[in-house]
Parts: sequence; C-alpha cells; structure tokens
Amino acid sequence: MKLQLALDDIKLVDALVLVEKIREYIDIIEIGSPFIIEEGMRSVREFRKYFPEKYILADTKIMDAGDYETELTYLAGADYCTVLGVTDTLTVKGCLESAKKYGKKVFVDMICVKDMEKRILELEEIGVDCFTVHTGVDQQAVGRTALEDLAEMKKVSKKSQISVAGGIKESTLYKYKKVGADIIIVGSGIIHADDPVKAAKAIYKELKSK
Repeated sequence: MKLQLALDDIKLVDALVLVEKIREYIDIIEIGSPFIIEEGMRSVREFRKYFPEKYILADTKIMDAGDYETELTYLAGADYCTVLGVTDTLTVKGCLESAKKYGKKVFVDMICVKDMEKRILELEEIGVDCFTVHTGVDQQAVGRTALEDLAEMKKVSKKSQISVAGGIKESTLYKYKKVGADIIIVGSGIIHADDPVKAAKAIYKELKSK
C-alpha cells in the first residue's frame, strides 16, 4: 500500500520545501489539477528534477485528445497522469496507447461516474488497470465519502490497481485500509496539518503497519 501526497492549493516553492521535509514518508507525489492550472507542466519538471526517486502523478483529468495530452505529461517527467472516466472511450484508448509507448501508466478518475460497475467493466475490457475512487471537495462538503465507492470498485474490478481520494486523514485511514485500497491519497490532511511532518510520518507509519 502506497501513500500519495496530493498537492493542490499550495505554491510551487512552498510545495518543494514541504516535500523535501517529508520525502521519506511519501511514495507518490501528485501534482494536483489546481497546481497544474497555475504552473503547467513546469511543476512536473521541477519535481522530477528535485525528487528523481519518487513516482510523480500529473492530475490532468484529461477529457479529450487523450494521446496528445498524456504524452505532454510523460515528456515532462510524470510516471502517471489521469483521465476522467466520464469521457469517451476513444479518449481513454488514446491515453493507453501513449502510456504504452512511454512505458507509463494512466489512472482513470471515476469522479461523477453514475454506473460504476458498468464503466469499470467497459474500461478494463480495453486495457485499463488503474482506477481512482475520487470524492470531490464539493461532494465532501455535503457529507459524502469515498468508502462506498471504493468497496464497490474492489468488488467489481477484476485486475486493477485502485487509489482513493476524498478528505482522508490519519483518523479515518484505517477504514480505507480495511476495504483494501492500493494507494491512499492525502492532501489537506498533511499540507494543512498543524505539523505537516508529524502528520505525514504518522499517516505513513499507519499505512505501512499490518
């Protein structure tokens, strides 16, 4: 089980400083979509330069031009990028073709997908093997969590690696471990903690414990 740090509402310099402090406690650095909107692929290149040993995910949430946009992330140094599950299957196929060309991976973000079971089966049929259960901040604001969707995805998926995001913090981590996520994504639970280093260490230790 891996810990993915989601960098969203943070400035580039501040993010670089933070990750340097907690680099031993994270497995994957996620360059979040707000971060990419502000900094572009420069952010991916900077993290690749300073953290060569880490996996980097560019949360691009691709909706069209899958092969082209996916390629941009890999050329910048990303190991993974994301495409939205609600998009056209042809777009996802384009992402997969680009990922195969560069020896990388694509995570399909299932935010707002209505029929989870049907869409997972469709996408695994064309070769998808990485999914993200994602409860957005707007959904979290009205009390929704990712636990139910994670349980459904684990039940339906035949072969895929599954990451989960949505307001996860140290006190709720055990629930997601119990359901069986492969990657736990934490953002504000570390970034906005009173002591981010202490929070990252505690979450990482809990994540790796049996």
